[in-house]
Amino acid sequence: MAKVKGSAKETAEQEQSAGKSNLECPIRSPICVFEGHVDHGKSSLLDRIRGSSIVESEPGKITQGISAYLVPIGTLKNLCGTLCSVIKMDFAVPGLLFIDTPGHAAFTNLRKRGGSIADFAVVVIDINEGFMPQTIEVIENLKSNKTPFLIAANKVDVMPGWNSSSQLLLQNIASQTPEVQRILDERIYKIVEELYKLGFESERFDRVENFTKQIAIVPVSARTGEGVPEMLSVIIGLAQRYLQGCLKCYTKGYAKGSVLEVKTEPGIGSTLDVIIYDGTLNKNDIIVIGGIEKPIVSKVRGLLEQTIPHRRDKKYELKQVDCVHAAAAVRIMASDVEDAISGMPILACSESELEETKEQVQEDVNEIVIETEEKGVLVKAGNLGALEALSKMLREKGIQIRKASLGNITKKDIVEAETNIKTAPLNAVILGFDVALDAEAKEKIKDSPVKIIISNVVYSLIGDFENWKKGRQSELTEETLSSLVTPCKIMIMPQCIFRNSNPAVVGVDIIAGVLKVGTPLMKEGKEITRVREMQSENKNIALAEKGKQVAVSLAKVTVGRQINGNDTLYTFFSENDFRKLKKLKQYLKPDEIDAMKEIAEIMRKENPLWGV
Repeated sequence: MAKVKGSAKETAEQEQSAGKSNLECPIRSPICVFEGHVDHGKSSLLDRIRGSSIVESEPGKITQGISAYLVPIGTLKNLCGTLCSVIKMDFAVPGLLFIDTPGHAAFTNLRKRGGSIADFAVVVIDINEGFMPQTIEVIENLKSNKTPFLIAANKVDVMPGWNSSSQLLLQNIASQTPEVQRILDERIYKIVEELYKLGFESERFDRVENFTKQIAIVPVSARTGEGVPEMLSVIIGLAQRYLQGCLKCYTKGYAKGSVLEVKTEPGIGSTLDVIIYDGTLNKNDIIVIGGIEKPIVSKVRGLLEQTIPHRRDKKYELKQVDCVHAAAAVRIMASDVEDAISGMPILACSESELEETKEQVQEDVNEIVIETEEKGVLVKAGNLGALEALSKMLREKGIQIRKASLGNITKKDIVEAETNIKTAPLNAVILGFDVALDAEAKEKIKDSPVKIIISNVVYSLIGDFENWKKGRQSELTEETLSSLVTPCKIMIMPQCIFRNSNPAVVGVDIIAGVLKVGTPLMKEGKEITRVREMQSENKNIALAEKGKQVAVSLAKVTVGRQINGNDTLYTFFSENDFRKLKKLKQYLKPDEIDAMKEIAEIMRKENPLWGV
């Protein structure tokens, strides 16, 4: 592994050994990620904290990108209000840097070398719905990364009988009726029970005896703001008490961060929204960004720092700065970064360390592996986080991935997907998240049987694919069944012999299955005839089901010789068709399956391995 000589930690250690003040390693803002099941209120809680309304602008009102917002200590004090004086809280951190993620745990893997970017997590749960599959995945993910977290039990305001109030949360709970308090406790302890199943002890935040051993559960309402001061106080308190060692930042070192979003600004050009989690980024610094094939090298032309103003009636603003210290959410103006990808690592360095830094960045990129197989669907995404998420979700459902790549769908992608049409038609699919078709692909798809499914809501994309797959599987099954001889058992009715030969015309009772025009029929294991025509009530028909009595004309047989009244005839199968039908037997009716078994018994009298 390449070691960057000018790393933040090394710089700080060198300066400290030379007698520099420990102020070179101040406490930075904790990086806090909001996670949980879709639509449980993560973005709405952040809206309440930052006084914005980003939720309404999201596709399907579900957060798809990853946004970061630094909430300064002044805003936090205002939000906590009278609670600060009641609990006599001291503020040592300069603020909180919040990351808002989409609902699925796969999106939370914003990483730095050696672990997760997030110092702390808030798992948002709808107190009325409780745990959902994505909630469990999120907590398992936090557990594996050893990331501390609390539970925000959201939507307390819509609990039956709840009366919202501007009082502090515990006062408000105490003012509720005994029945409402009972319901609240029941729902809190349901969360406690679910957390226990996942290996965690937990309790309502005011009843926690040991924050190192118990997860705090804070009832909140994103709509009314109830419980938000208490939630912020718990986050700040835990960070200041237990995370100070993790929050020391080597401000004299070169910046380390992760790309959140790549944008094109009118009159400015390409910009990068970035989280800086260590060191300092200066105007004119050289930056190295991880790339798919090779690193991207550029120079910082300008920095825009994004913060939340103290007044809730003001929107957050971007102001030009000469440098930013970790932890920070910053917009970087730089040249030649239009091919940068969300989720990639970004490091600043000196000219002399450029080659070593490029090597280190690509090592970080190489740690991100999308598993692919020889067979499967094609996956395209607009950013690395989405690509990882789609890949993980598809694998969880047992869906193989042949190729996973970034960028818009191209003609080459369609040609590659077409190779699946004959051998694996359900894999002749391209799934695209937050992408489009380029010009050549738009022309190519007009004449291609490849299915392209695109969405900017990841859950819709997976749902649309599953619905298409189910429908296409039914179509393929019908096509296969219609091309095969289906099992049937008939009996010749002795009182309904209409013509003896050329062709023989007799009445038959369909005992099992479906009889079709063209069906080959056998007697005692030998094919003897085929159905030429069928009539019911003097009208020609193409098929007749179990329970029907119809007249059939049979070629190449004579009544009294090859066939007689009361004879039982069966469909005649080739072994190949029989094997195909066995694979599709879930689509056959019970009487058809019984007929198949009888046919197999007859054929195996001469060949015990027939159809096996």
